Amino acid sequence: MTQPNQKKGPAFVQWFGPLLDALRELGGSATPKEAVDAVARICQVPQAQRDEVFNSGQGRFAHQVHWARLYLVWAGFIENAQHGVWALTAEGLKAHLDINSALELFAQLYAREFRQYAAADNKKTTDTPPKTMPPQPDDAEKSDEDKEFERFIVKLRSLSAKGFERLCLRLLREAGFDRLEVTGRSNDGGIDGVGVLQVNELVGFNVVFQCKKWATTAVPPKEIRDLRGAMAGRADKAIFLTTSYFSQSAKDEAIRPGADPVELVDGEKLYEMFKKYGLGLRPRTVYDIDNAFFEQFE
Repeated sequence: MTQPNQKKGPAFVQWFGPLLDALRELGGSATPKEAVDAVARICQVPQAQRDEVFNSGQGRFAHQVHWARLYLVWAGFIENAQHGVWALTAEGLKAHLDINSALELFAQLYAREFRQYAAADNKKTTDTPPKTMPPQPDDAEKSDEDKEFERFIVKLRSLSAKGFERLCLRLLREAGFDRLEVTGRSNDGGIDGVGVLQVNELVGFNVVFQCKKWATTAVPPKEIRDLRGAMAGRADKAIFLTTSYFSQSAKDEAIRPGADPVELVDGEKLYEMFKKYGLGLRPRTVYDIDNAFFEQFE
């Protein structure tokens, strides 16, 4: 395996500076989705580019921004978040990177990680790649988390339509919904189930939901409009759950001014919710070598 072309660098390096700028603009911290959306807005990323996806339905642009975040964690500019929030460190708050300084930073970080992985393999030199390599600077390369997500989506898509509906029912119960029922009636206008979200002892919302076990195509805005129409006069809220992803026009339709909002749950959000509620996913502890700790004993 050869080392990457350090002069040009991978595509995700272009988001180093914008990601730092986005987090500063958002007050120093943000959820991953907030950060990705802010980078897209700051850089005026074309919608067609944002809609590009891998076979799993994961967005290519968001994937690149996540890789940028990983390298900025290595640089000490972003905290190594444990709870899904990306937060700038004191150094990150002051850091500003143009494309040239970003490429230089990437080269330094990758070289450092290469040496550390080589040391972990008891290599005497760094002339040849170690058995285990740091995450590769290639947009097609997938992290362990990406691979787990893809396996999760494949498992969901292997379920029957009825099985996926019942699974969504279980997930909504874990999320606090009550009196849930899968309807499955042909005249329900696409509604797969109904339920109640009890906010407190006095306030509750009637909810309808739809479950679409789609493959790799995006959910179009027509589906959102149809669900909203079926909800009218029957519920206060609608939820659309899918194993796929939503086109940007579908996302815009879901929050269109003057229309009842529709909550969207795509494959990635399903994955996060299943992790949160411990459904069908067993946690696994993985340890990384803390090279700084061992250096004091060399």
